[in-house]
Amino acid sequence: MTTNTNENESATTSTSTSTSTSTRANAYPYGTRTVLVTSATGKTGRRVARGLEDRGARVRAGSRAGATRFDWEDPATWGPALDGADAAYVAYYPDLAAPGAEEAMRVFGGLAARHGVRRLTLLSGRGEPEAVRAEEALRAAFGDEPTVVRAAFFAQNFDEGLLAEGVAAGTIAFPAGDTAEPFIDVDDLAEVVVETLLGDGHAGLVHEVTGPRALTFAEVAAELSRASGREVSYVPVGEAEFAGMLAGFGLPQPEADWLAALFTMLLDGHNTPVTDGVKRVLGREPRDFSAYAVQAFGAAAAPAEPSQA
Repeated sequence: MTTNTNENESATTSTSTSTSTSTRANAYPYGTRTVLVTSATGKTGRRVARGLEDRGARVRAGSRAGATRFDWEDPATWGPALDGADAAYVAYYPDLAAPGAEEAMRVFGGLAARHGVRRLTLLSGRGEPEAVRAEEALRAAFGDEPTVVRAAFFAQNFDEGLLAEGVAAGTIAFPAGDTAEPFIDVDDLAEVVVETLLGDGHAGLVHEVTGPRALTFAEVAAELSRASGREVSYVPVGEAEFAGMLAGFGLPQPEADWLAALFTMLLDGHNTPVTDGVKRVLGREPRDFSAYAVQAFGAAAAPAEPSQA
């Protein structure tokens, strides 16, 4: 559930010029970097970890069960994971707009500063006022300006996220009406994050990243149908109905209500505009949704298991 720049943001919105791949690959101002990747088994985390390794960084993959134990629900794991890290990718779970995220960012930012971390990149959402407050809490606690990457709705939510099961069954039921959303390919998002962690000139910036065009969920269903060769339809539902569906899947009712309200707010049209954030950071256009659909749902592809961010 990531998301349009809030009018009250205090950080500087990205106006950086693009750099070549060769320049970016050599941007190590203080040698080979050790980077903590939080939520390292999730959609963004595992891609960021792989991208960092490809660029020569030492990756500390933080997860609940890995060698570097990191659990957003257990603050006692945060300090040991940060110890010895030069930089960190911060992907809060379940969402930066969730209750408790602001306090978690305040605590994590303070710990990162005390452990000598010199660079932070925070995954945030477009058009989420609560997420902006969490960004500001991290910024105030960390001291040195972190980089914020505000992302549109993930394209990969349709094959490895909360909508994968519905797509597999042929129906996308979601409270989006006929609103268009510029879905971001998570591979593009991860590449942007890696560049902010290893390249120069991103401290204190807010990079807002989207795909190259906005599609309605009905248009998404049509794209998925063409790519997969089977019918996928979109069924718009209301907020209360969607909350009931989530509760029926076993989600506690308060969490179901919160998620349904969040999605309804995010998909009210204020996040429809496309940005040039990917091109500004990487020097190329973002991947189109149709290319994602063919790769994920083409004849040889199979939907992946859902995962967290």
